[in-house]
Amino acid sequence: MARAPSAPDGLSSGDDVDGARCAPASRPWVLAATILASAMAFIDGSVVGIALPVLQRELGAGFVLVQWVVSGYTLFLAALLLVGGAAGDRFGRRRVFMAGILLFAAASLACAVAPGIRSLIAARTLQGIGAALLVPQSLAILSAAFPPEIRGRAIGTWAGAASITTALGPAVGGFLIDGLGWRAAFWINLPLAALAIGLTLRHVPETRSEAAGPLDWRGAALAVLASALLTAGLTGLAEPGWRLAAAGALLAGALAAAAFIRTERRAAAPLVPLGLFADRAFVGANLLTLALYGALSGILFLLPFELIGRRAMSPGEVGLVLLPLGLIIGVGARPAGDLADRHGARPFLAAGSTLVAVSAAWLMLSPPGLVAGVLAPVALLGFGMALVVAPVTTAVMSAAPDSAAGAASGISNAASRFAGLFAIALVTALAASVFAASGGAGGRFGVFPPAGDPAAGTVADAFARGWIVAMAANALLAAAGAITAWRMLPAKDAARS
Repeated sequence: MARAPSAPDGLSSGDDVDGARCAPASRPWVLAATILASAMAFIDGSVVGIALPVLQRELGAGFVLVQWVVSGYTLFLAALLLVGGAAGDRFGRRRVFMAGILLFAAASLACAVAPGIRSLIAARTLQGIGAALLVPQSLAILSAAFPPEIRGRAIGTWAGAASITTALGPAVGGFLIDGLGWRAAFWINLPLAALAIGLTLRHVPETRSEAAGPLDWRGAALAVLASALLTAGLTGLAEPGWRLAAAGALLAGALAAAAFIRTERRAAAPLVPLGLFADRAFVGANLLTLALYGALSGILFLLPFELIGRRAMSPGEVGLVLLPLGLIIGVGARPAGDLADRHGARPFLAAGSTLVAVSAAWLMLSPPGLVAGVLAPVALLGFGMALVVAPVTTAVMSAAPDSAAGAASGISNAASRFAGLFAIALVTALAASVFAASGGAGGRFGVFPPAGDPAAGTVADAFARGWIVAMAANALLAAAGAITAWRMLPAKDAARS
């Protein structure tokens, strides 16, 4: 599920943050514009996953190629999220926000009319760039438009709306896909973009940071390059004819990652201030984010293939199955955050990670029946994530000094997206490799022959084996998150330095 930014990143003392430039009558419309624009990115992240099995069949795409529909988007969103926030500080948040909405809308149109899987992936990468521009501006615009005494209420309203749209996205999107096909997952963005653009032009004032430094374009380019090579290398391991090239891509990705670290050490205004990683708790919280959000992304990527392919559900039914997940997280996150403030984040992070691991292991076993096989483990996944969402942010922000709060928040948000990128590549490679080795080499993971086909039994058995191995990997990732919480986080959050 999409994760909203947890704090307004990048605001500094030179910002116009007292609300003086925004007329009080315009503030509700500013809030509406940011909610609509953010909703595009959040709904998109939850709806497209349900559409994957359908578009895989219609476009005749292989499983490894289909994962790039998600990974192409996540790659550019994760790698450019921090530079997108800095661009708003430097060039104007309204201007960059508008650019992000327009690019996202144009890319959505390209996705909706894409004639094949490769053109769809190309359009999805543009969507990711648009999202990287618009998402970080939303909270920055709100912070500049609302004075301090009412800013918390505005940001709380935005966060609540983000949770609701993310929760309702699968159900609404699933029924749209049932009635109109998978392209509806992208058409839905166009009216939202039109409304957001109209409100922005009429009501959102321009603000920027007078203290904004130069943009770290070299760091951003290296982040994209390293992420793309590592993702391609992981997924390429599943293709017998590409394993040597995949190994080369992994090596090149590691070198690009090393170059990124070297660049960040020397940059005047780095995307990632490496000094933050001197704190053990900060490192632990971000490692936990990588493991846990990786497990969540891997589970949610694979689940529609199981539900639509093997259990013969419709996209609308899959959306309803996933609805409780978002609702449980939305309702439970705030009380879990309150308890973590009083008792420390560590026990909640460890317990939540453990529940996610149990949920993945439960799904791995695929017990028969809707309740025992699907609804119960999905609800358990929701309870586990509800225990984690707020406390992990508390752990990150408590480990960082106040002067680096924006950078710490940005790193945490980027980590959650990189986690999804690499985890989906990993589970795709595992599922596809085991599927092919188990007799499914002539078919595609997630696509089942009709009943009575001589290959139906072999394909179903190969799918089950690939599913078990990939879900076991998700369970191990979540378990690693629980271990990280106990070993690397303090029993009680230390005060900020």
